[in-house]
Amino acid sequence: MLLLSGCGGGGDKPKANDKAVGRNAGGRESASPGASATPQAGRPKIELPSDLTYTFEWPGTGDKDKDAVLSDSEQFIKAVDMAIAAQDPLDKAYRFYSEGTAAAGSQKFIQEFVDYKDRITGAKRYYDSKVTINSDGTAAFVYCEDQNKAYNKSLKTGKTEVTPKSKDNYVLYDSLLRVDEQGVWVTETLTSQRGSAACR
Repeated sequence: MLLLSGCGGGGDKPKANDKAVGRNAGGRESASPGASATPQAGRPKIELPSDLTYTFEWPGTGDKDKDAVLSDSEQFIKAVDMAIAAQDPLDKAYRFYSEGTAAAGSQKFIQEFVDYKDRITGAKRYYDSKVTINSDGTAAFVYCEDQNKAYNKSLKTGKTEVTPKSKDNYVLYDSLLRVDEQGVWVTETLTSQRGSAACR
């Protein structure tokens, strides 16, 4: 089940630093924050607001499958944020990269931003990635996110809700992926631990 702190409990307003879902080699910001590179055949194009940027400190492993897990997880993360920006809980892009409880949890998460007419702005950083290819062909992927520079932006007022730095803005994610019939590593389950000491 997708567990996003501050999300889905008691009607609390979702926060930008309660984000779902992770790669790019070398720790550089993704090129062109407003749009991704031309997608491979059949893959959805990810287009994001220009004021939302990413740093993926996920060095390439040299292993074809592990690097594909990193790449497709990055697209999943961005696709969820794109759905939030578009205010579309049923956006096709994040559903292309997820199934099962990860997809259902992401839909609920996106819907909360839609309900509050908010989206995410600022900068998101991902690091400390570890991919394990399991004997059954699935992949376990663990990584950290630093959310200290990511904020909510109201679509009604245009104002950004800048929040102070906090240890709770360091989140540890644990996901399980499998290859679908199109050769895409789709995220099936995703859990998060907010304030994780492992990520600070």
